[in-house]
Parts: sequence; C-alpha cells; structure tokens
Amino acid sequence: MSTARDDLWQRLARLTPARIGLGRAGAGLPTREVLKFGLAHAQARDAVHTPMDASAIAEAIGALDLPTVTVTSGAEDRATYLRRPDYGRRLSPESLKALADSAAEPVDLALVVADGLSARAVHEGAAALLAAFKPHAERAGWRLAPVVIATQARVALGDAAGAALRARAVVVVIGERPGLSSPDSLGLYVTFDPKPGRSDAERNCISNVRPAGLSFELAAFKLNWLLTQAFARGLTGVNLKDESDRLIEASAPDLAISAG
Repeated sequence: MSTARDDLWQRLARLTPARIGLGRAGAGLPTREVLKFGLAHAQARDAVHTPMDASAIAEAIGALDLPTVTVTSGAEDRATYLRRPDYGRRLSPESLKALADSAAEPVDLALVVADGLSARAVHEGAAALLAAFKPHAERAGWRLAPVVIATQARVALGDAAGAALRARAVVVVIGERPGLSSPDSLGLYVTFDPKPGRSDAERNCISNVRPAGLSFELAAFKLNWLLTQAFARGLTGVNLKDESDRLIEASAPDLAISAG
C-alpha cells in the first residue's frame, strides 16, 4: 500500500537520475534495484576499458567535410594508460613529429577528439557535437586544423597537439570518467595559447555533454561563446567565466527550452 511518504519519494525520483527513493526489501534493497546498480556498474567499467575505434570516428567526422589525423599518446596500451596518467598527457614522438610536419601555417583552432575514460561517449557523441559546432566556426571565420583523433589520451595531450599545429586555441573533446548513470558523457576543454605545461586552471570546461545531459546544440553554443571571448580577451581558465546563459534566451530560444 502506497503512503504519502512513498509518493513524495516517487515524485522526487522523477526529477533526478540520482538513486533516491529506491525502496527496500526487509533490511536491504529490492532485487530490481540491486540488478540495476550492477548493470550501471558494468556499463561504467565497459566505458573505461572498451577501446576507441579511431577509424570509425574518422569516418564519421570526415562525413562532415572535416579532415582528420590520427595520433597516439605515450601510453602503449590501455593498462599503461590507466596506471600512468602522465603518459596519456603527451604525444608519442612519432605523432608529435607528424603534427608538426603537417602544420603549414598557423590556425585559429585545433580540435582534438580523445577517448579519455569513455570511448563509448566519443563513439556516440563526438561527431554529433562537431556537427553542431561547425556552423558556429564557419560563421566566425575561424581557420581550423585537421581534427586530431587521439587514442589513450588525457586532456593535457591537447596542449602539445595545439602547439604542434600552431593553433591559437585548442578544444579537447574527450570521454569523461563514467558515473553510474552517465557512461556516455563528453567533456569539452578549451585552452587559449596551448603549449605543454598548461595547468587545469588555464582551461574552461563544458561537461556532461550527452543526450540525457547538456545537449550537443547547447554545448556548441557555449563552446562558441567561450572561444569568442577567449580570442577577444587572450585567455581561458579561472579568469574567463561562462556567461553564455545570459544570451541563450535572446539569441537561441530553442536552446533555452532544451536547457530548462
């Protein structure tokens, strides 16, 4: 028999993906909730360990008329990548040379698509995010480097890639560490004047980019705003606050609805 207290928890549970109001069976959780938790944990583990299909990502991005180049980090395999985060922050010597050799002239923006801790997020969302962002870049007239597809990569790898490509700014589109309700979440990290040694305080981050979180269209809108401000002010990081929400209702009412 349902009680007023049960109804309250059910109403609250409908407002969040967090695990609240799960009920109980004696002193434990109901079997259905135990099984759902086990499934979520397995999906998170799979997201971390599943290798990224760089060829498939390159094909999807190429369909957007965006050229690509594939690189690797200093981590030779997934086990090394997970044990040694520092290896994932730097390009392999061969990849660094290839990018430097391909940089014929300076560009405004380098885009790096990296597996990070969730190849699933990249498989499902990277091309869609770039498709939403491309019109913004075209309207701004930014010169783009070939999209870098990086395997076994951490966020800071973008610093070396951006510097090698002689880019004014770099955006790293990376699979975020999966939670128990979000194995498909992308993070976007924006760094002005990229070069090895940049700290996280010198970046801006847009997180939880996924169908059930921040939509690709809204993420692209915010990314465009951050880049425009970064180029105008000559910085990113703690001194650049994301104030794009102030413009959404006036400039993109459809995005305001999707964000509400």
